[in-house]
Amino acid sequence: MEAIRVLLVDDEAEFLETLVKRLKKRRVDVQGVRSGEEALDLIRRQPVDVVVLDVKMPGMDGIQTLKAIKSMNPLVEVIMLTGHASVEVAIQGMELGAFDYLMKPMDIDELLYKVQDAYKKKALQEKRIQRRKEVIAGRPA
Repeated sequence: MEAIRVLLVDDEAEFLETLVKRLKKRRVDVQGVRSGEEALDLIRRQPVDVVVLDVKMPGMDGIQTLKAIKSMNPLVEVIMLTGHASVEVAIQGMELGAFDYLMKPMDIDELLYKVQDAYKKKALQEKRIQRRKEVIAGRPA
């Protein structure tokens, strides 16, 4: 499987650093930022396949960031990260287009499985779009 470009967004510096290190050890192409604003800035500058997004952050929260990501690039898949108290917010995120959500603290393997599943969904959507473009252009699909 090709490299999945993952962006982690969490305002808790220690949690973010640990997660980035653990994913890099598993050969994931991962970057971490500490706010929704930083996430949007990075996404504008470089392609990302999957965003793992904390729900509760100061300033721009996870729901606002999710909406902005989806309006910029609807194919980017977003996995919401939530603490116990904000499961309802994570479910709201799914209604707004998030791929799934995970409870903190989560198992690293579970996170990897969700990232891979989200990437597969994105890749499938991109293939469908490409096929439609080829059909419209008059080339066989």
